[in-house]
This record gives sequence, C-alpha cells and structure tokens, in this order.
Amino acid sequence: MATPMGVLEIKGDASGLASVHFMDTDVSSSEAIPEVLLSVVTQLKEYFSKTRTEFQLNLNPEGTQFQKKVWKQLETIAFGKTTSYQKMANSLGNPKVIRAAASANGKNPIAIIIPCHRVIGTDGSLTGYAGGLHRKKWLLAHESPVKQGELF
Repeated sequence: MATPMGVLEIKGDASGLASVHFMDTDVSSSEAIPEVLLSVVTQLKEYFSKTRTEFQLNLNPEGTQFQKKVWKQLETIAFGKTTSYQKMANSLGNPKVIRAAASANGKNPIAIIIPCHRVIGTDGSLTGYAGGLHRKKWLLAHESPVKQGELF
C-alpha cells in the first residue's frame, strides 16, 4: 500500500492482521487487495487522510506473551498523545521491565495500528523506531493537534 511515507507491506489472514511493515526498498504497491485485508487498507487510508483516529481491526501479531502484553498496552495510547518507556513499564506493573518493554516495543510487527511510534524518551526525545526516526517524527506530527513549523 502506498502512503505519504512510502510503501507498507500488509500481511494477514482470516485470523487477523499479522504485520504492517514499512518497505525500504523501491517496490510498487499492489492494486489487488485480498478481501481479508480490505478493511485494513481502508482504515489506513482514512488514518492518512485524517478521518480516522482509532483502528477497529482483528489483530493477530506473533510474539511472546510479554510482547503481546506490551503491544496491548501500546493500543491504549490515544491518538495525538505520547508516553515514555518508563511510564509503559510502570503501567505493566514493574518499573524494572523498562528495557524489556522497550525491546518488545521495537519488535512490534504491526506499525501504526499498534502505535509504538507514540512512545518517546522520558526527556521528550525521539528514540528509536523500527520504521526510521524520520517516519516516527512524521507520524507524531500527523497526529499532533498543534501544527507548527520545523524547529531545527
């Protein structure tokens, strides 16, 4: 699927959406969309056109129980809001799991829909993002209720 930030590869089946990844190679998007993925493509298009702030999809990511717990926690971060890795660890019930939570965040297989881009450093800095920091910055600006020019 073509997006303002490049092509997304979307995988899933009747059990649900398994992955959404940014493609860094030069590939074209497909016009033929499997029926089980039509609602994913529709909702992502609505997100990019700013008519959708929440996704209503059946998700089926593969991961450990801990990773799935972290990914469920990510889904609670509202559109236009951010949280820190430390706050995530605290919400998971143990402030000491910050590194494990950050690692699980980085392994999120469903970009945008499970909003790992909404997690920033405690100091407000943009920290790593599997899709690239330029995309994380774009997504946060896209969701921001306040529009401002570039500061740097």
